[in-house]
Amino acid sequence: MANITYVTSESVTEGHPDKICDQISDTILDSLFAQDPYSRVAVECLTTTGLVVVAGEVTSRGYADIQGIARRTLKEIGYTNPQYGIDCEDAGVLVSIHGQSSDIAQGVNEASNKEQGAGDQGMMYGYASNETPELMPLPIMLAHRLTMKLAEVRKKGIIPDLGPDGKSQVSVEYHDNVPKRLSAVVIAQQHLEDISEEELKEEIRNKVIEPVCGKWIDENTRVYINATGKFVIGGPEGDSGVTGRKIIADSYGGVGRHGGGAFSGKDPTKVDRSGAYAARYVAKNIVAAGLADKCEVQLSYAIGIAQPTSVNVDTFGTNNVPESKIVELVKKHFKLTPKWIIEHLNLRRPIYRKTATYGHFGREDPDFTWEKTDMADTLRLEAGLVKPLKAEARMIY
Repeated sequence: MANITYVTSESVTEGHPDKICDQISDTILDSLFAQDPYSRVAVECLTTTGLVVVAGEVTSRGYADIQGIARRTLKEIGYTNPQYGIDCEDAGVLVSIHGQSSDIAQGVNEASNKEQGAGDQGMMYGYASNETPELMPLPIMLAHRLTMKLAEVRKKGIIPDLGPDGKSQVSVEYHDNVPKRLSAVVIAQQHLEDISEEELKEEIRNKVIEPVCGKWIDENTRVYINATGKFVIGGPEGDSGVTGRKIIADSYGGVGRHGGGAFSGKDPTKVDRSGAYAARYVAKNIVAAGLADKCEVQLSYAIGIAQPTSVNVDTFGTNNVPESKIVELVKKHFKLTPKWIIEHLNLRRPIYRKTATYGHFGREDPDFTWEKTDMADTLRLEAGLVKPLKAEARMIY
């Protein structure tokens, strides 16, 4: 008899209050990086009814119009109607930004006798699994696709009277670690009073849930849409938002562990962000190479020190070569110092606003360089899973 287990993951739309903050923080970072790719940025945001507060540390040769960025971001998300809890024209925007601590900077700055160190201590995790083409857990991928679909039907007017705020949640039933069906789907979608509850539920079921999850749903799947009855009061009016409060939705949906550090608003000298991207890059290449079916990579750093204080690989018993060999290959081919990560993954670019919604991992976008599997062939070859090609076979005619 199969061993049955369940995994649940959630996602939120770009109009969720926490995601408003992530997007404002990362848009500020992008604005500064476009002018000065060596900007040091650590920006946090908070939003509540009619108000956005931005605070943090910035050292840069560039200038960011933070008030303008906050209003433009709200407008692009869709907060143009006061009925949605905040609107881009009338919201108050408060700003308190100062320079980065010189104590931190001396540990991060590169010198003739010292490689760039980590911007903070901490541990970061990366995860990959061969259960989806993106080498991601199925629950978080379905949850993201649902929230992306909610945003699409709102912006295109396919379902009328929807607000920007929304959430999804899926529960996947696994048989012997293989996903088989959805046991539950949960949607919470902000709307205006003009649409009836019955019409809203029918529209979301037919135009969002079925297109995304239809093949995983059966007659026993429980579907909950706006389970409280209505969701009119949303956005920052319904719940305050803060940068970095959706770190599980940002990563692997609760599958695998998380080091606790948020990503958004931080330049890549902060290993909370760049170390997590590097850990995903390593884990994904290990799985893509066939060294394991699942892989979790943990990295840890000390502030001001370039080399990681630890590198750990866990394949959950799915490895096809000894884990000690996998760790050896990781240390050989992935230097994993902050400087190496930033340069190898080309992270000093204004690419971060689009990471702030629908997950930092599992995305098919050339700017998401940590999703590349360019090291998979090398790992596979050196692990002995394939034999080297003969010289004549390597030639290109």
